[in-house]
Parts: sequence; structure tokens; C-alpha cells
Amino acid sequence: MITVNQVFRNVCRTSRCIIANRKYSEQSQETPFSLELSDTQKEFRDLARKFAREEIVPVAAEYDRTGEYPWDIIKKAHSVGLLNGHIPEHCGGMNMSVMDGCLVAEELGYGCTGIKTALEASGLGQMPVIIGGNKEQQKKYLGRLIDEPLVAAYGVTEPGAGSDVNALKTKAVKKGDEYIINGQKMWITNGGVANWYFVLARTDLDPKAPASKAFTGFIVDADTPGLTPGRKELNMGQKASDTRGITFEDVRVPKENVLTGEGQGFKIAMLTFDKTRPPVAAGAVGLAQRAMDEAAKYSLERKAFGVPIAHHQAVAFMLADMAIGIEAARLTYMKAAFEVDQGRRNSYYASISKAYAADVANKCATDAVQIFGGNGFNTEYPVEKLMRDAKIYQIYEGTAQIQRMIISRAIIDNAKQNM
Repeated sequence: MITVNQVFRNVCRTSRCIIANRKYSEQSQETPFSLELSDTQKEFRDLARKFAREEIVPVAAEYDRTGEYPWDIIKKAHSVGLLNGHIPEHCGGMNMSVMDGCLVAEELGYGCTGIKTALEASGLGQMPVIIGGNKEQQKKYLGRLIDEPLVAAYGVTEPGAGSDVNALKTKAVKKGDEYIINGQKMWITNGGVANWYFVLARTDLDPKAPASKAFTGFIVDADTPGLTPGRKELNMGQKASDTRGITFEDVRVPKENVLTGEGQGFKIAMLTFDKTRPPVAAGAVGLAQRAMDEAAKYSLERKAFGVPIAHHQAVAFMLADMAIGIEAARLTYMKAAFEVDQGRRNSYYASISKAYAADVANKCATDAVQIFGGNGFNTEYPVEKLMRDAKIYQIYEGTAQIQRMIISRAIIDNAKQNM
């Protein structure tokens, strides 16, 4: 029998060949969109599937009950290669594509999206450094995550500014060879457990300065004096995720920790979302798939009017609608991942994927509770947790409304160009 560690070793051996072939293909011709997974991608997916079902599913309810951060699972995931997949090879990583990451994210989301968020949020924190960091910064901060089971965090949202990035008030003032950061961040995933943070701060204090020039991205070590995480937030769902506010009081950051250059932070933050929204959508698909599987199994066990409720059209059609949504949402994240992996801007596709998958996850979870009836409203059954966990997908990494703004602007801009 092949073990998880053996699968990981096989993936490590073959991934470099796949990456080399991908680079050659991109140089020689445009790669056509395909739904066929490579053997390596199938191994990644199967590794994540095995891990989710054996390591996450059995403990998900307990982590939801306690709200404890899943360090044991973090360490196990690190040991088998399910963390830090996107880190470049020169830092010791596998340089996985966004598509590869999506396949892993869907499987982890099937197990528990709270634990998946704890695992994947580190990837969100890493992505600005992958996009905008120089090799020295990458080696120092990304290499650290390869060496030990540590996590990073992404610090952008503030108490009065989330989707409206231009309203951010955290500021960084340059003094000599340092920047002094003051302000407050809010809803920071991994906020109390991160080893380091990506922090977006205003360096142009002119309130009329455009966002494209006003903000700078910094790497900030968690043990920097003046950086103080707040209490863990008690959220409705995804309770294993560590979400906190962060206060910055005269936090000194060396100029060497600026990403790309002063005024480049907004661009880095937006490019990050192009790469991280497809995996978020994939996690939502994983939750939706779990909801359908649980509902289908229960519908064959529960009887009403002398037959399993699955035989009643009202229930059967709900299951069918779940399947329609799941299959369509999976295709949207694959398209969004494919586009960015080809080096093209995928904001339009990423927003479609994130918005649609979030809505599908909420619909599937709600319908699963309905199929379970009174049991669905009870914590002894898994679907009430799925319903609570699903809601945040319509909020974090850009609300459902923000995604629709991005999509509609792209449509309107395209229409203007074709007039």
C-alpha cells in the first residue's frame, strides 16, 4: 500500500519535470485549456484527498467546538508537503501552479474549511513576497516556512476599510533606513500565530493620492516591538481559523523589507488576489461537495411515507441542483487558474469564480440542512457546521458585491472598446 509520504516523494521527484515541460511549452506555443489533469496533478489531488479524509474529517467537529488553532494538522500537512507549494524552487519549494493549488484546496475544503483556511491563509501571506519580493527576501522569509512548520499572514483589512482599500489609514513614515508603521489591521487570518506578516500601509500621506501610488507593501516580523495581536475573534463559522486585529505602534521596519519599491503595494496586493481567489473558490467547491455527499447519504437512510426521502422528487431535485452548481463552480475555478498560470491577467475570471463558488457553497449547505430536516439544525450532524462555515466565502477576499463590481466593469470596458 502506498503511504502518504511515498506519494509526496513521488510528487517531489516528478514535479520538477512537469514544471520544466510547462515552461518549455509556454515558450514554444500557447497552451490550450484542458480539463485533463496531469499524473502529477492527480497525485497532488489524491494526496490532499487522503489527508483530508484521514487527518481532518475525524477532528473537524472538535476543532469547531473548541476554536483551537490546528497546530497538529499544520505540522502534519507541512511534513507531507501540503503547505507552501507555491514557494519558488530556489527557496526549497515546488513552485506549484495555481491550478495545482486549487486541486489541493478543494480537497482540504471538503475536510473542513476552517482548518483549510488556517492552512491556506499562509499562502495568501506568502503570495505578495512571491510576486514582489527579491530573491534575498524570498530566501529569508519563504525559506523559513519550508524549514519549519510556520505560517504567514496577510495584513490589509482595517476596522474601517476592507474592500475600499483606498480608505486604509495605517501609515508608514520613512526615517533614515527604516519605516515607522502606526495603525490597526482587522480580521487578519493567522493573526495571532503568524511568524511574519505582509502589511499594506500608506506611505503617501496626501489623501488625494491615487491608490496605485499611495501604498507600500512591507514584510514585518511578528516579534517586532510595537506589533500587538488582539484577542481571537469568536466567529460564526470556520472557528479553527485564527482571526484577530493587529495594532502597530511605532513598529520599525528596515527598508530592506519593502516589497518591489515604495508606492508599489497596491499593485502587489491586487495581483495577489488574482492568484489566491481561485483557490478560495476551490475551497468553497470542496465545502459544497461535502454538503451534497452528506445530504445524498442521509437521504438514502432517512425514510418518509414508507420510502427513503431520496425517492421523493422534492429531495432528488435538490440534490440535482447541488450537482449542477458544484460542477459549474469547479469549471470556473479551473478556468481562472488556467488563465493566471498562462501569465495573463485573470481578474475577470477570478471574480466570477470566487463569487459563483461562494454562492454555490451557501446554497448547497443550506439545502443540505433542509434535507436533514430537524437533524440538520443540530450540532450532532455535520451539515449545520457546513452552513456556518459557508457564509464567510461571500465576504472574505472581496465580498460578493465587490466581485460583481469587478465583473461588471470588465464587461462595460469591453463594450466601450467595441463601440
